[in-house]
Amino acid sequence: MTRPDARTVAAVAAGAALALLVTLVVWRRHDFLGVLLSLLCVLLATIAGVSVAAARQKDESTADAPPVPGQPTAGPLAVDADTLDALDSRDALRAVRDRRHTAGRFEDRGRLSDR
Repeated sequence: MTRPDARTVAAVAAGAALALLVTLVVWRRHDFLGVLLSLLCVLLATIAGVSVAAARQKDESTADAPPVPGQPTAGPLAVDADTLDALDSRDALRAVRDRRHTAGRFEDRGRLSDR
């Protein structure tokens, strides 16, 4: 058996939540069954909302333009060990810290040619 489409799940869950809401309004129960039905209504409304979001996300991912020949395909960015080492360098962190410390000084402001 195949998985139902997100739109189908959303429609069924929204219909069931609406039916439960109408049942709660008509019965006007203030006991355990009323609380149980209202929690079930909230659960079904949440399922409907998540299913709608999943359907929208699927539509956005399939609506992307086809890749241009000669262009690299989108994928995880390759980062080599040297780049990771440079990002983790204590000297680089010290330089960033020093730049932030000196950026607040009055004499450093306004010098765009030095940057």
